Amino acid sequence: MKNNLSKILNIFIAVIALIGAILFVRIFMTDGDDVEALNGPVGNMVSFSTILLYFAVGATLILSLFALFRNPENLKKTLLGVALLGVVLVFAYFLADSDAVLDTADKILVGGEAGSTTNQWVGTGIWYSIALGLVASSFFVYDLLKGLIKS
Repeated sequence: MKNNLSKILNIFIAVIALIGAILFVRIFMTDGDDVEALNGPVGNMVSFSTILLYFAVGATLILSLFALFRNPENLKKTLLGVALLGVVLVFAYFLADSDAVLDTADKILVGGEAGSTTNQWVGTGIWYSIALGLVASSFFVYDLLKGLIKS
């Protein structure tokens, strides 16, 4: 069974590589100065790449969820981790402000009005990144010190 699946997967990969190679060659066969002629092959390559990206993300999500549901202990750990990230997100949301965004001439930028939800979420993203960076840095330092002490 695994041998047949491996053969099918290899054929599938070869077909994807062949399609990608054909689209890549089509890009080089067009005249670089003619923008209209270049839009077709480049557009096809971008569409093909986008489809492959969606397929890869979908397969990753499905297989990850399948593996989680097969092992309830990992599911508990994952849900605890997601809940902890949610708590950090709520904390970051309350730290963020929604003040007006000004340019260098002290004029309010378009879409940057005071109270804007966009401003609030941008600030949340910044604080969230800072909080996660601090946690990651502290674990790095802890691991480094632990390694130095053992030596």
